[in-house]
Order: sequence, then structure tokens, then C-alpha cells
Amino acid sequence: MSKSKSIEKEKLIAERINGRFAMMGFIAAVGAYLTTGQIIPGIV
Repeated sequence: MSKSKSIEKEKLIAERINGRFAMMGFIAAVGAYLTTGQIIPGIV
């Protein structure tokens, strides 16, 4: 009656890579804000 849901290995890897790039982008945004005082340097 109970079927276990299996997650494809490719999806796990893709989500892990996506999360790492999101963390890098967040750190880059915080670094840009700390050094320039602007959220998007050069625009505002």
C-alpha cells in the first residue's frame, strides 16, 4: 500500500548546485553592499 517516493540523483545534484550558487550570490550581494553602500553598484 505505501510506495516510497524515490528522488532522482540528477535532481538532487541540480538542487545542491543551485543552492550553492544562490549562497554565493547572496555573499556577493552582501559584500557589494558593505564595500559600496549600494544594493546594485552603479545603478542607484
